[in-house]
Amino acid sequence: MESILDRLHAGARGFFALQRLAIISRLLLALAFVPTALIKVQGLPFTVMGTDTPIGYFFDAMHRTGGYWRFIGWAQLLTGLLLLIPRTATLGAVLFLPIVLNIFVITVALDFKGTPYVTGLMLLAAVFLLCWDYDRLKGLLFRSAEPRVPVPATVPVTRLELGGYVLGTAAGLVVLSAQRSLVPARLVLPALAVGGVAALLVLAAWLGRLLTRGRIPAATT
Repeated sequence: MESILDRLHAGARGFFALQRLAIISRLLLALAFVPTALIKVQGLPFTVMGTDTPIGYFFDAMHRTGGYWRFIGWAQLLTGLLLLIPRTATLGAVLFLPIVLNIFVITVALDFKGTPYVTGLMLLAAVFLLCWDYDRLKGLLFRSAEPRVPVPATVPVTRLELGGYVLGTAAGLVVLSAQRSLVPARLVLPALAVGGVAALLVLAAWLGRLLTRGRIPAATT
């Protein structure tokens, strides 16, 4: 079983599209957590729904706990920041899974309209990231001395592509923060424009990669 998983993982890690999907998944999951985390850290309510509804009653009770509400916020904020840092992204994915699983169950149990589809995709993305970092986590599953199948090196991110990711993440934070009234609403349109530029930068970098495509660097261990 270990050798089969090793080969499947090594094969998947060799695909450029999956490499970039892992990066984008980390950024999107971080964006999903950071603005909502800031709401909780400040001790602010998450929704304006009345307590006469199951959803409003649930979040009102959570908010009234005070310290626990802020604890959830700090946990989400830490997880989001860890996902944004390449060296700590694996730890971020590990922490993200139980949190988003809990959120998914809540949205299903309280019958959020449409939200379970969003949280379900977030849960799927978290599982994907854990599978992506299987080589770092396999020690939790196997203890044999069987040699690990070499994992192909990731195609380096160019400066153009990195600039697109940074701008896109910043723009996304502004837009989502504005929805939570954390920043002025007038910043949304400029942020969307910056996000459009960021997307063009990333696409340009990918196109450049396709036009000058060579073989992925030799496998590393």
